[in-house]
Amino acid sequence: MTTLLWFKRDLRIYDHPALASINGDISIIPLFVVEPEYWQLPDTSARQYQFIAESLQSLRGDLAQLGAPLIVRVGDVLDVLNSLHHQHELIHMVSHEETGNLWTFRRDQRVAAWARQKSIQWDEYQQSGVVRRLPGRDGWAARREKFVRQPCVNTPKTLKGIPIDAGAIPSARDLGLVTDTFPERQPGGRDSALTLLDGFLTKRGLTYRKAMSSPVQGEWACSRLSPHLAVGTLSMRETVQVASARKIEVKGTRDGWAGSLKSFTSRLAWRDHFMQKLEDAPRIETHCLHSAYENQRPRTPDATRLQAWETGETGLPFVDACMRYLNATGWLNFRMRSMLMAVASYHLWLDWRSSGPHLARMFTDYEPGIHWSQCQMQAGTTGMNTIRIYNPVKQGYDQDPTGVFTRRWVPELADVPDQFLQEPWRWENAAKVLGRKYPNPIVDVKSAAATARDKVWAVRKGDHFQNEAAQIVEKHASRKDSARNFVDDRAPKRKPRKTDDAQLKLDL
Repeated sequence: MTTLLWFKRDLRIYDHPALASINGDISIIPLFVVEPEYWQLPDTSARQYQFIAESLQSLRGDLAQLGAPLIVRVGDVLDVLNSLHHQHELIHMVSHEETGNLWTFRRDQRVAAWARQKSIQWDEYQQSGVVRRLPGRDGWAARREKFVRQPCVNTPKTLKGIPIDAGAIPSARDLGLVTDTFPERQPGGRDSALTLLDGFLTKRGLTYRKAMSSPVQGEWACSRLSPHLAVGTLSMRETVQVASARKIEVKGTRDGWAGSLKSFTSRLAWRDHFMQKLEDAPRIETHCLHSAYENQRPRTPDATRLQAWETGETGLPFVDACMRYLNATGWLNFRMRSMLMAVASYHLWLDWRSSGPHLARMFTDYEPGIHWSQCQMQAGTTGMNTIRIYNPVKQGYDQDPTGVFTRRWVPELADVPDQFLQEPWRWENAAKVLGRKYPNPIVDVKSAAATARDKVWAVRKGDHFQNEAAQIVEKHASRKDSARNFVDDRAPKRKPRKTDDAQLKLDL
């Protein structure tokens, strides 16, 4: 008789409540299932899998030292579970609660039905501030705060493994994934996570609060922990506690550390806040939060505009630089993520369900709970957030004032003078470049924004919008919370426990 420990988005042994719950005298099968169907979804990609594969290799080594190496199987999870149950008489299964995309939600429902049919007890443990079956948002922030302040659970000293073929960790090519080349992708694994955390809290994070808006400075100053939090090589609780300890160390200093760490820990709280939204309402992955926007944009996108946006060929230099950077590296600072989504939604008038999957695939740190909430927020379909139509030209001037970022990623503009870099169509010699080396702008920025603004506000003025918006605010924020946004890149003026549905700063 054996207990199965099912790893999903929790690829670590430290502060792992499901692992800590296992009695040391019970035989254990630590299992990770590589599910080919999942990796064919429109929001998954090779870069995400490669990061996970590296993390699995690290986890396998850590578990082996405890006496029970990680078992990896490829296939449908029910086929794998049935096979293991037949061979080893499973009586108990433990895992963490997962807040993933709709596919994983439905997969977990199938596993729950299977466990009941086989009379196997399946215990799921909370691993972040997300609360399952939450009746309402009142009190959520306090519950989240209590959870992250509890001591991290201890790692068992030994595990009682069983003789079983560990199985190979398949490559992305084995799964039929198109492997792109992006040498700057972050590596997976626990050691990489700890190195990043230490470097951020002792050196890189000093300018975090001021530098997070810039794609140039943010690459260094942001923590870059988001992919590790997404796959669980770090736990949210340990990250909060290590950062909080560092806040105590720098208290009273005037070098910028206190403000940066305050901003960082508040963004960790916002992370859980948005994941809670998807836990409460999985349909936000597929339906506009406010139904008045459901058919506003064409569900069949303009293929030319979508491809130009995805490949960084819109003719809007800063937009194209940001997209090319993301496509090459798998990461982008939050403000630029917001701008890309806003340009797609307003200037190009693309439905968020058309543009969102590309960004999901490109993000190594793809976190469904955050991603789909943010896609809707930037597209203006939530019914409770301020409409923000980023001016991509102004963003280029503001966030890349020297042009170094734009020139690096859009080398076709090498001959364009600095004063025209973000608006090459204004250069007297533009014909030498535009339409030849680099495309003409796909839209007129000013007129496209004005048209989009008129369309969106026309919906917001309607009675149907006003009635449903009040219900949405009531459902997705506590009665004490506000639904207004605070301005980008400024720290919340209130403590995380008094959260509102503002724009999440995902510059982790």
